[in-house]
This record gives sequence, structure tokens and C-alpha cells, in this order.
Amino acid sequence: MQGRLSAWLVKHGLVHSSLGFDYQGIETLQIKPEDWHSIAVILYVYGYNYLRSQCAYDVAPGGLLASVYHLTRIAYGIDQPEEVCIKVFAPRSNPRIPSVFWVWKSADFQERESYDMLGIIYDNHPRLKRILMPESWIGWPLRKDYIAPNFYEIQDAH
Repeated sequence: MQGRLSAWLVKHGLVHSSLGFDYQGIETLQIKPEDWHSIAVILYVYGYNYLRSQCAYDVAPGGLLASVYHLTRIAYGIDQPEEVCIKVFAPRSNPRIPSVFWVWKSADFQERESYDMLGIIYDNHPRLKRILMPESWIGWPLRKDYIAPNFYEIQDAH
């Protein structure tokens, strides 16, 4: 089932995939990394002026990494603003996604946290460096294939 935003993107020739709706009825779209920055600017101009949250997750061990953006159209006099969820998947071998810091400034610390925990590189982010872990930390702690250094109990379990 295609949602309102997906139909609008199709009408204007913008490439995406509809992933349906979540349990709250919020439309979820998949955007390719190479298309993300231009579509982000278009969504901002279309009225999605608030980045409510950005997060990331490891889809499966050895699989793709996902960066998730929850956008909202904020306007005066609107009781229930429109929302959309955007998912951008990147390969584990080279997880690069364009930063949307220059579109929504609130992406700053959120993209840094996703970089710090999962190793997703947000191209053109002005300060992409670790935010939670020390700079000397090796690896990406929230990846499903991550092995904690010097934690032999897990390593010797199999």
C-alpha cells in the first residue's frame, strides 16, 4: 500500500521504495544512500522541517546497517502533524551515507552517535568523531558481530 508521501515522490519522479506503515500508521520509506541528500532537501522544502530523531541499527550479523530518520511537518494550527520514517541502508563493508546536518542541525549529535556505535560514516558531517566511546576505542560496539576486547568468556564460549 502506497502512502501519501510515496505517491507524491512517485509523481515527481523521485526514486524510493515504500516499506508500508508502522503500528501507528506512520509511512516508512527506503531511500538509497546516493539519493538521500537530494531527497532530504526536497522533504525539507516540502514541509518536513523537524528531524524528531535519527538512530541506526545493525540489520543482521554480516548484513546491512540502517540509518533511520523520523521527520515531522511542524506548522501553526496543526494538532496532528504529518510524520514519516525514512530508512537508508548501507553495506557493512563501506557504510557511507550523506549527512543531513546541513538540512536539519539536530542531526549533529545523533549522526555522531550512530557513527560511534555502528561505524556508519556520514559524508560531509562537520564534526564526525566519537561522542560516547573514547577515541582510542577499537571497533563498533553495537554491531552484532562485535566482540568485546579482552572479554574471554564470550570468545571461549563456542
